[in-house]
This record gives sequence, C-alpha cells and structure tokens, in this order.
Amino acid sequence: MGNADTKLHFRKAVVQLTTKTQPIDASDDSFWEQFWGEHITTVQDVFALIPAAEIRSLREEAPSNLATLCYKAVEKLVRAADTGCSTQQEQQIVLNCMRILMRVIPYIFEDPDWRGFFWSSLPAGGEEEGSGESIPLAHSLIHALCDLLFCPDFTVTTNKKSGPDKHEDLQSIDSCEFIWEAGVGFAHSPPHVPAHDMNRTEILKLILTCFSQSIYQPSSDTSDAPNRWIAVFTSADNRHALPLFTSLLNVVCGYNPVGFGVPYNHLLFSDSREPLVEVALQILITTLDHDITAALSELEESAVPDNLFINYLSRIHREEDFSFVLRGFTRLLNNPLQQTYLPHSAKKVNFHQELMVFFWKFCDYNKKFLFYVLKSSDVLDILVPILFHLNDARADQSRVGLMHIGVFILLLLSGERNFGVRLNKPYTASVPMDIPVFTGTHADLMIIVFHKIITTGHQRLQPLFDCLLTILVNVSPYIKTMSMVAANKLLHLLEAFSTPWFLFSAPHHHHLVFFLLETFNNIIQYQFDGNSNLVYTIIRKRQVFHSLANLPTDYGTINKSLNRRGKRGLLRQPSTESTRGQRTMEGALPAQPAQPGTKTATLAAMPSKVMIILEKMTEKESAHPTTQQLNELTIAATANGDLVGPISPTSKVPPRGIGEDDPSAGADVAVPLPQGTSIQPPTENHTLPIVENPKISDKPSRPESPTLSLRSAQSDSSGPSTLSMARSESAASALGCSSQQQWVPNSAWALSWKTKLPLQTIMRLLQVLVPQVEKICIDKGLTDESEILRFLQHGTLVGLLPVPHPILIRKYQANAGTATWFRTYMWGIIYLRNVDPPIWYDTDVKLFEIQRV
Repeated sequence: MGNADTKLHFRKAVVQLTTKTQPIDASDDSFWEQFWGEHITTVQDVFALIPAAEIRSLREEAPSNLATLCYKAVEKLVRAADTGCSTQQEQQIVLNCMRILMRVIPYIFEDPDWRGFFWSSLPAGGEEEGSGESIPLAHSLIHALCDLLFCPDFTVTTNKKSGPDKHEDLQSIDSCEFIWEAGVGFAHSPPHVPAHDMNRTEILKLILTCFSQSIYQPSSDTSDAPNRWIAVFTSADNRHALPLFTSLLNVVCGYNPVGFGVPYNHLLFSDSREPLVEVALQILITTLDHDITAALSELEESAVPDNLFINYLSRIHREEDFSFVLRGFTRLLNNPLQQTYLPHSAKKVNFHQELMVFFWKFCDYNKKFLFYVLKSSDVLDILVPILFHLNDARADQSRVGLMHIGVFILLLLSGERNFGVRLNKPYTASVPMDIPVFTGTHADLMIIVFHKIITTGHQRLQPLFDCLLTILVNVSPYIKTMSMVAANKLLHLLEAFSTPWFLFSAPHHHHLVFFLLETFNNIIQYQFDGNSNLVYTIIRKRQVFHSLANLPTDYGTINKSLNRRGKRGLLRQPSTESTRGQRTMEGALPAQPAQPGTKTATLAAMPSKVMIILEKMTEKESAHPTTQQLNELTIAATANGDLVGPISPTSKVPPRGIGEDDPSAGADVAVPLPQGTSIQPPTENHTLPIVENPKISDKPSRPESPTLSLRSAQSDSSGPSTLSMARSESAASALGCSSQQQWVPNSAWALSWKTKLPLQTIMRLLQVLVPQVEKICIDKGLTDESEILRFLQHGTLVGLLPVPHPILIRKYQANAGTATWFRTYMWGIIYLRNVDPPIWYDTDVKLFEIQRV
C-alpha cells in the first residue's frame, strides 16, 4: 500500500509540474523535494510515471519549469558528491535525481534549441562558486557522477574503518585505490557487493544518456561537431579518468558469466555484474569513438583536449595485461557458442556486437596488442566466434551491420602474416555451424563459411564480396594444405563469377575473378607442396580457366550473353536429368526474409526477369569427386589433344562450369543492389544510412587509383588497388536499371582487363600436369582419386612455373566514411540494447532511421 501511495504522490507532483504554466520558484524546496525525496521509486516507475508527451509539453509550454527541474537535480548530485552519501536516505535521493535526468535528457537533446542548455552555468541562487567563475552545468553533472562512481559505501567498499561520525571525504580520496576489479594496472580484487554494481550501473547509464546527444544529429553533423560530453568525460579535467578507464576495462575483461560452472546457477541467482559489464562496454566504445580526436584536430591546438581513454588504451604494453584482455575477449565471444549436455544450463551473454566493436577499437589504437593477438594461437578463438556470427547472420537482412563489423575485423587481421600462418592449425568442430562436414584447418573453415555467405546470403551482402575475397588473397600464400571441400568451394566461386553474363553485367565484377586467380596463384607458387587437393580440383575444373582465357569480348557476344541470361531469368527450372538423384546441398535453401519492421532493399527499378536469386548459386557435385567423375576425367584427358587449349566440346568432362553454353546450369548470380541500399544495425528496427566505404591499401604499393565510395564505380581495369566495400550505382546498369545511360559494357573495356587476367601460372601448371595425370590414369587403369592425389603430393613444379610474383597484402585503411559508419552502427546497437528502461524509445533520433512494427 505504501508503494502505491508513493507512486500516487510522485504522479501528482509530475502533473503539477506539467500543468502549471507559471514558473515555479526554484527556492520552493517543498515542491521540488517531491521528485527525489525519501520515497522509493525504481527507474521503471520514473519512466512510466513521466510520459513522453508530458515532457514535450513541459519543454514547449513551461520551459523554465523543465530548466529548474534539471538545475535542482544536478545541484543535488553536486552536493552529494561534495559531502558523500553514506546514509540510505542520501543514496535514495541521488538515485531518484539520476533517474529523472535519465528520463528527460533525451527530450532536451531532441530539440536543437535546447542542446546548449547544459552548457550554461548553474543559476546564481544555486551553488556559489568561490572564484565567481561560472561552470557549465554539463561539467558539474559529469564531474559529480564521476565522483559518485568512487563513493565509499555507495559504489565502492571503503578501505579504512572510520568512526561513526567520520566519513571519508569524496574530494580527498585517491580513486586509484578504489578500482572496481583486478586486472590491468591493479592487482587487488575488491569484495563483490551486488548493491554497488547496481548503483554503478545506474550512474553509467545516465552518463551514457548524456553521451547520446550524437544520435539526435545527422551523421554529417556529428563528424563536424565533436561530442562535448565525451570530451569532458575523457579530458584531464576529470580527475577520475584513469581509475575509471581501468575499472571499466577490468570489469569487462574480468567477467566470467559461467562463474563456478554450477548448472542452472543463473536461474537461481540474479547476476548484478552482467548489466554493469554491458553498460561498461557501451561507455568504452563510445568514449573511444573517433569523433573526439579526429574532429577536434581540425580546430585550434589550444582547443583540443586529449582523449585520455584513447591515450591510456594505446599505452598498455605489458604482456600480462594483453593476456588478461585477450582472455576476456575470447571467453565472452565464445560464451554464446558453448555446448553443454544439459540444455540452457550455462549462462549466455548477448553483447557480442559491442565486444566486436571494442576489439576493433583496441586493435586500432594499440598496435602492440594487435601483434600480440596475431602471435598468439588465441587469435583463432577470436576467429571462430566471428565466423559463427557471420554464418548465422548471412540470411538475415536485419543483421547487415554485424556482417560488416565481422568482415572488417577479419580484413584487419588478414593484413598481417601471422594470421595466415595461424590458420594452418587443425580445426575440431566444437561450434554448432550448419556447414558441410570436413577434416581440415581453420583456413578451410574460413573458406567454407565465406563460400556460404556469398552463395546463400541475402543480396545486401554483395558489397562485402570484394572484402571477403581480399581476406582470402591476403592469407593464401600461407595456406599449407587445403581440404577437398574447401578447394571445391573456391573453384565453385570462380565458376560462378567467371560466367560471361556476370562478368559483363557490371564494371567491377571482373575484380572478383582477379582476386580468386591471385589466390590460386599464391597457393601454387608458395605452397604447392601439401595442396594436392586444390591442384587436383584445378585439373578437374580446367575448363573454367580455358573458358576465361578464350572469353569473347566482341560487342555482339557481350550483348548476346546479357540478353540470353535475361530471357532465361528466374523462371527456368533445372532439367529432370540435372536434378534426379541429387540431394539438396546443405545451405542451398533460400535466404530468410528480413524480420518484421526491417527496411528491405528492393529491385523495383529492375525488370523482374533479371532479379536472379543468389541462393540458387550452389554447387552441383559432392565435396569429393566420385569414381564416375574420375573416369570421365581420364576419358577427357585421353580425348583432348590440345592440353592448353579448351577441351573438345564432344569429349566427356567432369561437371561443366556454370556458363552460358551449359543449358542445364542452374547456378544463378544475384544482381547487385541499386543505389540507395542502406546498411542496418543488427536488429529488426533499424536502417543505417548509406556511408562511404573503407579503403584497402596495397603493400607493396601500386600506382594510386581513385578512391571508391558507395556512389562511385570508377576503377583501374587491371584489378583493384583501392577497393570499396560497395559499388552500386553501375552494378546493374546493363540490366535495365536507371543508371544504364552511365555505363554500358563494350569491347574495349572487356579487352582492357581480359588481357591482364593472371592465368599464366595456372595454364603452365595444367600444361605440365594434365599429360602426367592422363598417363598414370591410362597406364595403371586408375579408378580411385587417392592414387592421383598421391601422385600430385609427390610432384614438383620447381623451375617449370613463372617466376613467383611478390606477395601482395592489401591492408585496411580507415577513412571518414568508415568512422561515420562505425559511429552509426555503434549507437544503433546501444539504442536497441537499452530497453529496460527504454532510454531513447519514441524520441526523434536523427543518426539512423527507426522503423516500428
């Protein structure tokens, strides 16, 4: 009953505040105390009892009352930080003040006219400043909240036992003694008090609410004007910056959701640490955002405050600290993937997206940590969960953002040699992924997952194809052995991407073929020994390479290829012969539609006959060739007189590549998305805006080519040296899209890149090995692939191949576009993860688009 009375009194005070159009005197303490008095409320009560409509009404019709409410709440927090809050009554007042500010601040940010409000000073009737110098309200609030995060008996356990009448002064304590958790730079593990965790969580959520001014400005504005709240929090003016950074980092990396591993423990006891870890992660990734340093660097030097969080992060250097941080990342990223005999017996955490962003930031700012990760075998414990999430999210259009961050991390790692070397470690299937069964290495796992993303993911992932293949090119010189399954997947991608229709349908599609050929060349020239499976698959699918070498480039054939594909389109069904007796390949089911409320990319401007679905591009043979296919190989080799030229169309050959001349070919390639497709955060309610894409630089350097953005499709036809993550304007230009007038394939264009196809190494390999394989097949009457593989394992091409080319590594390069994309994606995650209470729900967000179901 008492709780109901408390809510009633609180609600009456809210009604009074919103209905009085006359300003209420700031000195009327009896009125203002109703909002944060001794009564007990929860943050959920505050959000329920102060409706959004009434806050907006207060903002528009009684602005002075809203201003006074904020002033008085901040004043209470400042006073509590000055005097300490040791009693239950004082602590309740502090919590109530924070909850009210958390509720109203988003509506203050929503209105451009109010955004400067917190940068005014406290009114003269408030706190008297000894120096007479005015301090902005935002400074007072942030500094008070940081003081309260190290308040003995409220958020930390006091170290000294004082007398009952003596409480430790908050202004004089050394907060470095009160770091929340052992780890980086702090060896002492303080006692775990759940009440302290809950109070820290509430304070951090209010700080995060203050940081959220960024989401009420378009992305173009956030890059120009840095977030002043974060600047204050991370500047030297905040005397708690170091212990705060250390506390947040150690709480995240030291968290073990499983605890002592007692089954179902999480169902019996509430975990006060998980909400704290989640909000700590969100504070870390927002404070490490580029907008503080990059945007401020353009201002006068004197106006640029150092971001101490970035500074501290970049200076971590001890191996034991790196080990602690990396163990934390691997433990938390692998937690949702762990399998137990008892269903749902182990606690699972769901903040893997924030973890991936934080890992990205850590590697970006601390290169020593990146190199530590790469030289450690634990890098594979980062790789596997990322591949799991990429595979799991590939068909869900609402998780495009997750796909991008995962690919970005792998691209960053692949730029270093050690990553490629580590991939040779054998993989034991410990994670539940719907991929073909194989025996091989982590490199095989990565190739199989990438193949699945490309062939069974949804169309909005096409901008990532360049990046996925770039990762494979970067690691290919170090792949010592490849399984037959992975080799088949790679050859299948080349089959699909080298069809004339696909090559001629967009100005950049040939880049994908260049990447795959470069991957094969690297493995042949640097890792020929041990890769007999790939060599065997290349021999078996040699027609693909011959077709590429003899690709017609005359205008008539180009037009014919495009038109023929358009006519067959989506309505063509596989023939009975091609499907009889074949089991549906794993992963060949259609991609799932987006969740309700997702902004779905459409191809409305494109004729329906060319809306080819990507998921039909699936392999037609099993991972291991059958005896019949081997016999066909032998017959084909015998019948083929010209070993380097194309195989005779009358001879029997292994399953034909996907091409225009194969009437039974059933693998179609999706049309790239038209301009206007957006990137979304990983949930059903968001759509991220179009952003410029990250560049990838070549090492060693090549002549610089134009930077490619989402709206540009210009590139050097010899193969990309500066890649974009998306090129959509001309992607479907030859197929009736609105941009058809801007780009039309012609003979000169096709010839310009066809003559540069790096086929020499593979053609030389075929010229040498095909006759030898033919001979042993005929002489020994072989019907088993293992004999051929054994022959290839002991073969050598030393002195027979062209001189090996230098290894070319394409490295990720940050730019303004990716910084904006990260900020948008990061805030999209934070928006959706904060549902209890729903801090930003129903406010006018500008950084991304919200679509409600």
